[in-house]
Amino acid sequence: MSAPPSNASNVKELLCELCRLFYQQGWVSGTGGGISIREGDRVTMAPSGVQKERLRPEDLFELDVDGRVLKAPEGNAKLSACAPLFFHAFELRDAGAVIHSHSMNAMLATLVFGDELRVTHLEMMKGIRGTGYHDELVVPILENTAHECDLADAMADAMRRYPKTFAVLVRRHGVYVWGRDWVEAKTHAECYDYLFEAAVKMKQLGFDPSSAPERNPE
Repeated sequence: MSAPPSNASNVKELLCELCRLFYQQGWVSGTGGGISIREGDRVTMAPSGVQKERLRPEDLFELDVDGRVLKAPEGNAKLSACAPLFFHAFELRDAGAVIHSHSMNAMLATLVFGDELRVTHLEMMKGIRGTGYHDELVVPILENTAHECDLADAMADAMRRYPKTFAVLVRRHGVYVWGRDWVEAKTHAECYDYLFEAAVKMKQLGFDPSSAPERNPE
């Protein structure tokens, strides 16, 4: 997939395509999860409580950068409950796209680790902007709430306390991932998901994913 021309129609078609891809990954099944793309002063967002793999461009919301709805779909569509969290990523981290995934790998990682997930010396870390193989990658883990919008303040606080992260995990729930544009957000989401799965499996095998490997004797 290549970057589309900057117009509302193509952004909506792209967002629908991404939702179908994420459904195949198991990230947005059962109407869960979501995605939002910002281009200039316009934000395009998937609605709440719908089957994401069946979305059409006319089903999407358009908002301005202050969160005001400019164009709503016909019918009883509801603005995503993730909207306040998406806008924190736009405002605090200058994100161009935000993905909310109900990935099983993300959810299980929150059961295995405490307030943070830490990994190092894993090749897929290099897919996260500014991160190298020898670095330590840290992802904060928030406690879940009964209603998604109630996570907004905690997510904003985590973004401020962890300025190098591009993801925030939510216990027994999933993950929010962002990037400078949809390409980077998608790349980050895929790399983080790999790392979440790797960290859980390493723990099962008795390895500490936050520890550097021992050097082989010469």
